[in-house]
Amino acid sequence: MDLEPPLSYGHGICRPRGFAKDPLVKTVPAIEALHPEMTEWRRDFHRHPELSFEETRTAGLVAQRLRDFGLDPVEGIGKTGVAAVIDSGKPGPSLALRADMDALPMDDRGGKDWHSHTAGVAHTCGHDGHTAALLGVARHLAAHPPASGRVVLIFQPAEENGLGARAMIDDGLLDRFPFDEVYAFHNMPLLAPGQAGVRTGPTLNGYIVWEIAVEGVGGHGAAFFKATDPLQAAARLAAEISSIVGRYLDPAESGLITVCSLQAGHSHNVIPAHATLSGTMRALKPEVMELLYQRLETACRGVAELTGCTIACKRLAEVPPCVNAPEGADRAAAACAEVLGEGAVIRDHPPFPFTDDFALFLEAAPGAYLFLGQESAMCHNPAYDFDDALLPVAASIFTTLVRQRLGYAGTHARSVAPPST
Repeated sequence: MDLEPPLSYGHGICRPRGFAKDPLVKTVPAIEALHPEMTEWRRDFHRHPELSFEETRTAGLVAQRLRDFGLDPVEGIGKTGVAAVIDSGKPGPSLALRADMDALPMDDRGGKDWHSHTAGVAHTCGHDGHTAALLGVARHLAAHPPASGRVVLIFQPAEENGLGARAMIDDGLLDRFPFDEVYAFHNMPLLAPGQAGVRTGPTLNGYIVWEIAVEGVGGHGAAFFKATDPLQAAARLAAEISSIVGRYLDPAESGLITVCSLQAGHSHNVIPAHATLSGTMRALKPEVMELLYQRLETACRGVAELTGCTIACKRLAEVPPCVNAPEGADRAAAACAEVLGEGAVIRDHPPFPFTDDFALFLEAAPGAYLFLGQESAMCHNPAYDFDDALLPVAASIFTTLVRQRLGYAGTHARSVAPPST
């Protein structure tokens, strides 16, 4: 999940609770028994993080473990995606469960024994935990398949750059692994441990990832009058971009723009010839995103005219808002309530300002994106680490959702070989 800086979300029932010791938390016993293995998998992924579309080791381990569970995974969907099916052989709905696999281009400063072994790359959003939890679900359901229908397991690459879900869809995922409903979860440090958030309707912003290239004429720092300074133009643009929402967006609408990168120059006495800015704009309505992007282009033209630089703006990625279907949200909430207790499920939290390209799967089929609270630094913070206590909780919620929708065929239970290490 791509995140902006944290906001404050208060809820009257917010109460930090431990998972394992809380009598209201009822994880599936067979899932709880997998907790040590899921923790081992998660920490291994954390030690070896991989960036978007580079998740070759992660995807390979996922596929191997799925084969160890007796499944027949398909690799290389959307470059590094993996999918597999657990089929009851009987009529019924197809439920898809999705986990994202990629890490972020930043340092790991969590200080844990399982810290990242790759400099400048870290699982600081919890996708290592999402992947490990879905592997736990896969192992359990492979041994205890549903009584009807089938379960589609989707291990998605490149969520952080907003391109992975579209790549899997463009590579035929929906035709090769069709589904009627789709669900995903994300850890959420803005909620307390033991809480779940599931809302109907818009739950995450859509976004446009933009990049601006500023071309000028470089020169000596003391002869600025002989140069056309792209750094000054970029700085003006950064200030102007930061004012767009307050100046042009109806206060009744929700939207934001963030400049996250400004790159220019390498020396104290050389005016550079090039500068770049990049960031995101987000909103719950596509038309608001378009308005913001049009204003961004207008700002580029105005600063170009003022400074004499050549300025070009382009979209790097675009993701629609994440919208939960009413029936999907109800089903996800029911599964959360069975595991965490009815009072721990928040149905009326406001939409979060973040973005996830899981929205594209929700456009293909109804379902829900849900949040599970954990105590940690905020995602995308270098000190963040996924809480391993959340693994059996998340896996139990997914497993319970499958059982509530498809039932369990206890007579079909079969043994599964231990996963290879």
